[in-house]
Amino acid sequence: MTTANNYLFTSQRLGFRPWAHHDLDEFAAMNADPEVMKHFPKPLSMEESEEFLNRLFKHQAKHGYCYFAAEVLESKELIGFIGLAYQTYEAPFTPATDIGWRLKRSAWGRGYATEGAKRCLQFAFEDLQLEKLISTCPVVNHRSELVMQKIGMKKAGEFDHPYLQDYPELQKCVWYEIQRIS
Repeated sequence: MTTANNYLFTSQRLGFRPWAHHDLDEFAAMNADPEVMKHFPKPLSMEESEEFLNRLFKHQAKHGYCYFAAEVLESKELIGFIGLAYQTYEAPFTPATDIGWRLKRSAWGRGYATEGAKRCLQFAFEDLQLEKLISTCPVVNHRSELVMQKIGMKKAGEFDHPYLQDYPELQKCVWYEIQRIS
């Protein structure tokens, strides 16, 4: 199912589409912003963003979903990503499908993450027929945790993220869950 502009689906204000190679410059600019990457180990270089984009292409091809490119429908502005990723790192809840988001600063404070995440939940449960989704963030990332709460997820616990062992200020993470209602 594809809509205008190759959107896989839309919400009231946002369109969700697969990534394209021409997105790299905007994607890399977002990932290079220290404020956007505040709750990650470091901003990403152009090469690291390109590697991330290539992982998203592969994930989409393998699973039929990824952290989708999110655009504002009215302006067609790429504001970041909102979507799903299958996670297998060592944690009490993996393997599991994660719902996540990263938006450029100019898109903050407008409700896009919440709106987009709600629509991705609907896609995951209705179209993909997934049974459960998880979401994680460092305990210091209160904005992301608030989005998890706003979309109806419930806190399931805390864990030490295995990929953040070298970053003690980020390693302690929360994880939230939500089940599909049959």
